[in-house]
Amino acid sequence: MPAFSPLNRKTIALIGLMGVGKSSIGRRLASALAMPFTDADAEIEAAAGRSITDIFEEFGEAAFRAGERRVIARLLEAPPHVLATGGGAFDDEETRRLIADKAISVWLKADLAVLAKRVGRRDTRPLLAGKDPLAVLEAQAQARYESFAGADIIIETGETAHSVAVDAIIKALAARAAAQA
Repeated sequence: MPAFSPLNRKTIALIGLMGVGKSSIGRRLASALAMPFTDADAEIEAAAGRSITDIFEEFGEAAFRAGERRVIARLLEAPPHVLATGGGAFDDEETRRLIADKAISVWLKADLAVLAKRVGRRDTRPLLAGKDPLAVLEAQAQARYESFAGADIIIETGETAHSVAVDAIIKALAARAAAQA
């Protein structure tokens, strides 16, 4: 991919529910587009000096979302990169507006049963603590899909290799760039 491709001139913000592959796909997409990769959750943990689980336990979800918004705002000021956001980031109106102004949003969407199987493998997600993953994901889908539908690009993912999603994103970005040319 050339250094000044129309595909890597703006930050690409990956959004979607937990377990959809924002970080895994994001790393591969960044590599394919010769862009840096940033994981918002890792940046939040670094800024707070504690894990997301600890932030949720000590301060609650509202405080976490406020910190997430500040970190994402800072990250969006950086040169273009691929940004994996947290599962609830795009549901926040202010964060959504920041992403709309400074990035191209890509909603990675997958079947909830597939996501439940993925996220059920680890117990590191505070919103799942002691709960049925599918029930949590169904509630999140109901609450967040209307916001997610405002993404610039929507990519259906599934149980295919991450490279399939990366290819679909690149094709959608190319079509978007061609339409704007």
